Amino acid sequence: MSKDKKDGTKVGNFLRSINFKDVAGVVGNVVSGNIKGAVDIITGSTELTEQQIAMALKELEMDVVEMQEVTKRWQSDMNSDSWLSKNIRPLSLGFLTATLFIYIILDSSLQGFSVADNWIELLSSLLLLVYGGYFGMRSVEKVAQTWKDKNNNK
Repeated sequence: MSKDKKDGTKVGNFLRSINFKDVAGVVGNVVSGNIKGAVDIITGSTELTEQQIAMALKELEMDVVEMQEVTKRWQSDMNSDSWLSKNIRPLSLGFLTATLFIYIILDSSLQGFSVADNWIELLSSLLLLVYGGYFGMRSVEKVAQTWKDKNNNK
């Protein structure tokens, strides 16, 4: 679990469990697609034992594989003949964003209009997931492809 009680990256969760000081640096690099930067932080650390470094690198590898599998699933959607499967992510993004703006407008313009906190939490969680997945994973797709191309050329 990440510090905000949501699922985090596997490497981030592991590093948090051993109280590693630069978890944010590692996770920031992973999320932005800079896997080499994350590896450099882990391997260059003086506070981790060799065993912890090996475990962190294994967890990082599992995160990369997971991101690649998501990418494959999205590529499969794009190769489909179905209009809906090709456009479900942008449609979800648009719907959730419009819903947020409607709530904001209604809340600010109608006296006494109130949305229950659990609905707001659900909407914000969904928005974070969709925005993070849509924009964050697009970056990861590009990095994973570059990494794959580089490894295939060796």
